[in-house]
Amino acid sequence: MNNTFIKIGAILGAVGVSLGAFGAHALKASLEASGRTDTFETAVKYLFCHALGIILIGIIQEKYPNKWLKYAGTGMTAGVIIFSGSLFTICFTGIKAFGAVAPIGGTLMILSWLSVFWGVGKK
Repeated sequence: MNNTFIKIGAILGAVGVSLGAFGAHALKASLEASGRTDTFETAVKYLFCHALGIILIGIIQEKYPNKWLKYAGTGMTAGVIIFSGSLFTICFTGIKAFGAVAPIGGTLMILSWLSVFWGVGKK
């Protein structure tokens, strides 16, 4: 089994939990003062959910080895890094222009889920 996506998902899951805890404790006052608590929570939520999705892709690749699942894992990894990364950047820097980058990551995540759909139909 190619476990690359399982490893990537596991690392992203650990990062998601770590950042979530950091935001809830060390950054709580700062996020509340800047009004960015919801933004930070959204970034953590998408990071963690898609970490699980990447792990799932790694698992199902064994039964359905094809290019669509490879595209899905790669796209989902890039998408969540771009999406959540842009939201974290807004929270840490206050530069709202990074919000324009988030839809690129969101689009990659959507296309990745569709690639999973196509990938499980191919044997």
